[in-house]
Amino acid sequence: MAAPGRSLHGMRGMAAVPSYVVMQPTTLCNLDCAYCYLPFRAADRRMPVAVAEAVAASVNPWAASARFSVVWHGGEPLAAGREQLAALMAPFGPEVEHHVQTNATLIDDAWCEFFVAHRMRVSVSVDGPRERNGDRVTRSGRPAYDRIVRGVAALRRHDLPFSALAVVNDPAPGRAAELYDYCLDLGCEVLGVNIEETEGVNTRTNAHDPAVVTGFWAELVAAWRRQPRIHLREVEWSLRYAAAVLDGTADDLLPRRLDPIPTIAYDGSVVVLSPELAGFTDSRYGDFSSGNVLATPLHAILADAAERTAWVGEFLTGVEACRSSCPYFGFCGGGHAANRYFELGRFDGTETEHCRNSKIRLLEGVLEHARNHQSPGA
Repeated sequence: MAAPGRSLHGMRGMAAVPSYVVMQPTTLCNLDCAYCYLPFRAADRRMPVAVAEAVAASVNPWAASARFSVVWHGGEPLAAGREQLAALMAPFGPEVEHHVQTNATLIDDAWCEFFVAHRMRVSVSVDGPRERNGDRVTRSGRPAYDRIVRGVAALRRHDLPFSALAVVNDPAPGRAAELYDYCLDLGCEVLGVNIEETEGVNTRTNAHDPAVVTGFWAELVAAWRRQPRIHLREVEWSLRYAAAVLDGTADDLLPRRLDPIPTIAYDGSVVVLSPELAGFTDSRYGDFSSGNVLATPLHAILADAAERTAWVGEFLTGVEACRSSCPYFGFCGGGHAANRYFELGRFDGTETEHCRNSKIRLLEGVLEHARNHQSPGA
């Protein structure tokens, strides 16, 4: 099914203009999830408005000519407070779409009114039923689940659509169907599923039996096909890819260049390609940043990020190694920089456990379901 990577022409080099930016209004998070990768989530370091103004100076012209999103990410973005977040959003023009990734524990009626007023799209982090949220705890170690569902209830009370993002640390049989059924009851419109990753300060292993992970994804497809009321991010992309391979159009799916995905840290420093690298340093690569928007315009930083940032060049070398060696390249486009660094210790390696869990086994699970359910209406 997978087309040979070397015949695909997408993802060569890095684009100068992103499709979205990630903004960190505060490093603080009110939870202390066991699998969190963030290094400074206990510290309340807040983004000055001057940083948002500098980012908006580049973003607003981009948004005037194409769809563009600002994703507010933390820490816990809502921990910055409504007044601060509104001040940070104010410099961005009306064409900009605002998204927030939140643990939902702070959402109440006032926050829902804020989301409506600012036309903000909400994604909630929740890992399934109560017993699957054991890693999601407060700073005092108490379960956060009841607070999460109270926040979701507020969203539903205000008829606000929302997405869900779930981390799966044990893809055992039965877990995928359980998660999907739970999200049907939760009321989300979109579900994203991440097999837990070893990255940042989370050093727990993410190695799993290949057959178990493949079975998890196949089970998720089966649950979705029974009641396809939720958009499944990973599964729908897999189906698009499979259809494109069958049609001979797989080379048209991947962007011609990598999206730089600039993450703007609270202090204005810019890390490209992987938000998970922000806040870390390395003796070889420094702090991974490509510049600071308080000193250099964002568009100028991105224009030559590959040249000014040594690790980016190393990562692009790794992408080419994937292209020439991996039959799944057309599906994933060369993987993620942070996964390579935190798993392999460098950026020019190729296959990682993340690749196996969330790319290779994902596609194999979708195909396994297709092979086992070939009759119409299955």
